[in-house]
Amino acid sequence: MSDVTERLPSFEIDMLRYRRRRVTSMVTIGLTTAATGLGVIVLGWILLTLFSHGLSGMSLGVFTKMTRPEGGDGGLANAIAGTLMLVGLATVVGIPIGLMAGTWLAEYARHSNLAKVVRFINDILLSAPSILIGVFAYQVVVVPMHHFSGLAGAVALVFIALPVVVRTSEDMLMLVPDSLREAAVALGCPYWRVVVQICWRAASSGLLTGALLAVARISGETAPLIFTAFGNQFWTTDLLGPMSNLPKVIYDYANLPDHSLQALAWAGALLLTLTVLALTLLARMVVGRNR
Repeated sequence: MSDVTERLPSFEIDMLRYRRRRVTSMVTIGLTTAATGLGVIVLGWILLTLFSHGLSGMSLGVFTKMTRPEGGDGGLANAIAGTLMLVGLATVVGIPIGLMAGTWLAEYARHSNLAKVVRFINDILLSAPSILIGVFAYQVVVVPMHHFSGLAGAVALVFIALPVVVRTSEDMLMLVPDSLREAAVALGCPYWRVVVQICWRAASSGLLTGALLAVARISGETAPLIFTAFGNQFWTTDLLGPMSNLPKVIYDYANLPDHSLQALAWAGALLLTLTVLALTLLARMVVGRNR
């Protein structure tokens, strides 16, 4: 082939290269478009199934009645309240700690050996199975307390959300140009104020997105809560005792042959999806207004 191209004029060689690159580009674009279309179709199928089954199981009783062990016309009121408490507590504890840790990695210890160790440990936690974190929370909290509790479930959710916030916070702050930091320091601004008023504000969209990813991640976790919060069919706000939650109720009800309980499971799954969607839209609106 090289002997043939050597005997061709230069403009014909350029045309052959152009055609080969054009064919390669068209094939690549076609494959990526097909992959994107397949992903959209699967996602649409999942959402259509979720909305069709979830809306059929939605009623006022879902928000006003307690869960029932089997049969009956129960609801999800205690599971909804338990999920809000567990996710809220994990968010309040995990996101600030993760933000501070990510800020320390990006701003104060970017190239230190300790930062490399922290990143390595964070990557391990980020890829660790959630059930393993549930077992860890069981050994650390449940075993010493001698009973399941909502506090143990919140601890497990904190360890799941923490590495997500740390990684996204560090990555977003690393994208802020160093020239902004240098300009602020040159004007006599203390470095902590540079971080808060310059770096955090410039990366606010990414930081908020990372926090929402963490909330979305922990909202549907089931395995850790089986070992920690366990569940409770009665109304309770006591974090020191077993607490009902939507993921475990969905898991339990979906495996039962009772169609009314399966409908409640679909309704609970729809509620979780709509909650995450509402949080995402609210965050987009806040970021857009700040810009």
